[in-house]
Amino acid sequence: MEYKKIKPQKLVELTESDFRKIWDDEYCTQQILTFDAIQVKFYSEMFDHCFFESADRKAKDKSILSLNRLEKIYWIKDTLQDPTSLLKQGWDNKNKAHDNARRVAMVKGNYVVVISIYAEKKARFITAFQIENEDNLKNFINGPNWLK
Repeated sequence: MEYKKIKPQKLVELTESDFRKIWDDEYCTQQILTFDAIQVKFYSEMFDHCFFESADRKAKDKSILSLNRLEKIYWIKDTLQDPTSLLKQGWDNKNKAHDNARRVAMVKGNYVVVISIYAEKKARFITAFQIENEDNLKNFINGPNWLK
């Protein structure tokens, strides 16, 4: 599967408003299905959580618009629709345990998309990002596979 990426020179020409429009047009107003026919819902307010990073991981302030995440805005749909993606159970930070209702799809070695399955063939988008920390990547890969 060919993953479309916004070119760096084009990236700096786009404003936050432009990216919000891409988000709404590509995700919020479209029906997005995974490769195995799970319908994934996206909402406008999810943009901030997905495309902003925290200046301080402990504070979790989400204060910095991430160009790294924005250049991969189209990868979310591609990842969800890629039948070769690695599927793992998501981590529930609140309960400190893996949760099979959270499905994480990984492509390109470290890019993940997290969805929360709430009904038969229905899910809600949670987030997408690259795993940069090697220990976190190893933990993810060694974690439990997602069970259908």
